[in-house]
Amino acid sequence: MKLLILGGTIFLGRYLVEAALAAGHDVTLFNRGRHNPELFGQVEKLRGDREAGAEGLAALRGRRWDAAIDTSGYVPRVVGASAHLLADAVEHYTFISSISVYADLSQPGADEEAPVGTLADEATEEITGETYGPLKALCERAAEQAMPGRVLVIRPGLIVGPHDPTDRFTYWPARVARGGEVLAPGRPEWVTQFIDVRDLAAWTIHMVQRRATGVFNATGPQEPLPFGELLASSAAASGSSATFTWVGEQFLLDRGVQPWSDLPLWIPELDASSAGFSRVNCRRAIDAGLTFRPLDQTVRDTLAWHRARPEGEALRAGLRAEREAELLRAWREHLQQETSNGTPE
Repeated sequence: MKLLILGGTIFLGRYLVEAALAAGHDVTLFNRGRHNPELFGQVEKLRGDREAGAEGLAALRGRRWDAAIDTSGYVPRVVGASAHLLADAVEHYTFISSISVYADLSQPGADEEAPVGTLADEATEEITGETYGPLKALCERAAEQAMPGRVLVIRPGLIVGPHDPTDRFTYWPARVARGGEVLAPGRPEWVTQFIDVRDLAAWTIHMVQRRATGVFNATGPQEPLPFGELLASSAAASGSSATFTWVGEQFLLDRGVQPWSDLPLWIPELDASSAGFSRVNCRRAIDAGLTFRPLDQTVRDTLAWHRARPEGEALRAGLRAEREAELLRAWREHLQQETSNGTPE
């Protein structure tokens, strides 16, 4: 199969290339060449800039591929332009979207038929926490309008593993490996969802080979994962003797601790509007062959990659050590105060 990947050098993109090459496919990359240009010297690389409109897509004209995978579309104008140009050049188009498209994640179990978010001004291209999901939904629509019946839409949750540029997952194995008292949010039973980038990439290539179409949620694991299990797996992977102090959610919120960034993966259970964010229904993808490697493998491999990074490179997410220690001291004082008042939390 001749495969065009729009992007292909950052995180999911690079693993899509690896999975495609491993399956024996002929890969062409189209990107600006700004990130990891040294990767994949054996594949054809076309340069361009999707943001620049028709001129930026010139390198794609007059070419043909069996399928294209769009890993780098965030606004519908850009996705629509790429998909329209490729409509006569490829048989099949995959768009990597997000579970953030859903308008209401207050209830667990959202499936692919759940309503997606909308924007009052569909022409906006400003990407914020509020517009990201609806813009992705508009991108899905733009791709389908360009290639009716030939589009595969994949909606991942949090993608994790080696080479993750966000460090949202990496923070936890790295922090636990450092040892000592670890601040953990809420309670060990709260559930999280994520998918190893390598599992997502391999399954995506499998779906492209099948010329599958339609919409698929794609996150994991297959069974609900309590956050405490992730921390225990992190401790086992590094042989750490870290201890975990579970700090009340309201205490953290009152002190300005930001879910998802200061404490990655944490979606407060106090936030009823997000109760279903980590309980999205992925049965359709699982029935279509999506599988998940053991949690321990994801943790070990992520930690090994992190340890091989340049010394002193700061994590892009998570609490700094001083802030964590300050919060833990304040939490102990809070508990002592509550106990002295006769109302322990």
